[in-house]
Amino acid sequence: MMKSLTKIIPVITVAIVLAMSASAQTLTSVNGGSVDLQGQKGQVVILAIGASWVPLSADQVVITTKLQRKYAGKNVVVYFIATDSTNPKSRNYATDAQLKAFGTKNKLTAEILRDGDGAATLKRYAVDQLPSFVILDKNGAKSGETFSGIDQESDLSIAIGKAVDRLL
Repeated sequence: MMKSLTKIIPVITVAIVLAMSASAQTLTSVNGGSVDLQGQKGQVVILAIGASWVPLSADQVVITTKLQRKYAGKNVVVYFIATDSTNPKSRNYATDAQLKAFGTKNKLTAEILRDGDGAATLKRYAVDQLPSFVILDKNGAKSGETFSGIDQESDLSIAIGKAVDRLL
């Protein structure tokens, strides 16, 4: 019996480590450092997922900033996830300096995180268009549907705000 356990324990340990790494998503900030999106326990996280080359991302920044102001001082954190490529050969390539310039030009106050090819974030949160918003609950799990389809006629921050308020 003991020999069986010593063979099984390493397998179980590897499975646990793989499961934990699969559930975490750590992204790099354009200001240096990294952020574990699921590691923000006790806080609601708003993810504004866009790209500097997407024309509507400028409108997304307005919504993002509005939400960040509304929830300042509360258990809510807001990030802008840039899906711009980190591959210089890609037509959607942007350097960290270019993303910072995008943020400055559009008065983005949220921290800009990078998903170098966009695929990880889009797949993880089932996002099918840019720009979009995703809300993570206080346990780091996606809450509700993805908010997409920015329309200048309606204020998407109201619907996102209602979803966030339910989690606080």
